[in-house]
Amino acid sequence: MAPLEKADLLQGTLDLLILKVVALGPVHGYGISQRIRQISEEVLQVQQGSLYPALHRLEKKGWLEADWGESDNGRQAKFYRLSAKGRRQLAAEEETWERLSRAVTLILQTAR
Repeated sequence: MAPLEKADLLQGTLDLLILKVVALGPVHGYGISQRIRQISEEVLQVQQGSLYPALHRLEKKGWLEADWGESDNGRQAKFYRLSAKGRRQLAAEEETWERLSRAVTLILQTAR
């Protein structure tokens, strides 16, 4: 299956994906994009031009916390982790996504 284009993702979906991936454990930016790509079976690919501004925005909102550390390749990288505020936001975003997903599914099932 071909990767979805940037415009194919609903507004706000990137924040949800980042929060969910970071909830799995501390990870640097490149690792976040790799996890999203791998978990989505290559369908979702987040470009650096979208990812890093989103990470900075989420950190500024207090949903992510970050510390510098050494990556697997020995380079310094910023490792992100979910804050308590971020956990609450993730739960809210997941609930909203489930409601939206159910609504779209209902429309698709009845509009045949």
